[in-house]
Amino acid sequence: MLVGTETADDAAVYRLRKDLAVVATLDFFTPIVDDPYDFGSIAAANSLSDVYAMGARPILALSILGFPTKTQPLAVMQEIMKGGAEKAAEAGCPILGGHSIDDAEPKFGLSVLGVVHPSKIVRNKGAKPGDVLFLTKPLGSGILTTALKKGRLPKDLETFVIRVMKGLNASAAEAAVAAGVRAGTDVTGYGLLGHLRGMLAASKCAATLRLSAVPLIHGVVDFARDGVFPGGTAKNLATFSKTTRFEGPWSDAEKIAVADAQTSGGLLVAIPPAKADGFAKALERRGIEDWGRIGVVTRGVPGDIRFTR
Repeated sequence: MLVGTETADDAAVYRLRKDLAVVATLDFFTPIVDDPYDFGSIAAANSLSDVYAMGARPILALSILGFPTKTQPLAVMQEIMKGGAEKAAEAGCPILGGHSIDDAEPKFGLSVLGVVHPSKIVRNKGAKPGDVLFLTKPLGSGILTTALKKGRLPKDLETFVIRVMKGLNASAAEAAVAAGVRAGTDVTGYGLLGHLRGMLAASKCAATLRLSAVPLIHGVVDFARDGVFPGGTAKNLATFSKTTRFEGPWSDAEKIAVADAQTSGGLLVAIPPAKADGFAKALERRGIEDWGRIGVVTRGVPGDIRFTR
């Protein structure tokens, strides 16, 4: 075993031989969008993300499905599965089986296996003072999908946030590995503050971030100001603001935005300073949009975050 539960990393890693390790992860959740195909696709992208966060390549998956067969037509289930299968196929990771149960509400996700060279595993520890922090997708999916559930999300924003969540982190992971990434994770339920705190604590470092550099989906702060955000986001802010210092004038809505619980979020990576400009150019060459060079790793109390405007 090379990676277990000791730092709450994104996946388990087990070495098979000197030049090959297997990466294993599992994730599933209830629908966050109305369209069943999009739900399946988002759930698959989210499950695959943990493998990419470890610097690995996914090779196969098994599906996990709960479905209310007595109250929903089977066509809905088929669309969920189709969305998941086509997203996994895009990743070059066929779904080769799985398990389903009759459940009160739909649930879908994947157990994914990947492969990586043991010397190229990306952990959520290993960041060093001076490393540059990048976030490869904009924040706000939790707030906007809550607005969607309340019937308040404009169609253009719905289309945009679905596209963000369906996007694979494959290209960003490849660029990060090529740039010699020192530590990395994907940003999901614990939000930027929670996942960064985990990385910093494991690396025994602190960090300074700039709000102006953090990519946010348009409209996120406005919805937060109106009280539209999920319970998980509020819990993130209450929990992780204890180790976060917000300097300067901050609105409550801005704090909520940077604590937002994400689904299928981007990669949060610590890149050596000499490679930071090259990594930024690599993201642009790969057509990755709305990424941010959000801050720097510093010396300090492990896990502490200083957030400026």
